[in-house]
Amino acid sequence: MKIINKQSINLKHFVLLHILLAIYSLGGVYSKMASQSAFLSFPFIFWYGLGLVNLFVYAIMWQQIIKHLPLTTAYANKAITIVWGILWGAVFFGEVITWNMVLGAVIVIIGVVLVVSADG
Repeated sequence: MKIINKQSINLKHFVLLHILLAIYSLGGVYSKMASQSAFLSFPFIFWYGLGLVNLFVYAIMWQQIIKHLPLTTAYANKAITIVWGILWGAVFFGEVITWNMVLGAVIVIIGVVLVVSADG
């Protein structure tokens, strides 16, 4: 019989939460791509539709994740999407990452760590 401790289960769900938040943050990319296309053109409908599918998948998976993690932990970690947004902007749109953005991202990460560590 395999013994699984609670900490390893939480770590697995914590990692899944961050994968889900990375996927969720792609919604901003899809929205920006749609905004660069003519309204109701095929590219607009494609990117907008992809954004809706993204939100649907996120909503279903979010419900599964919060079954296994404290709600305060899950919500505090949503702030990490700001960091993903900075990265997606640089990767997909060639946006420049400034020192202010890096400082803001570090502050967000520190805040998340403080809230999550308070949950145990």
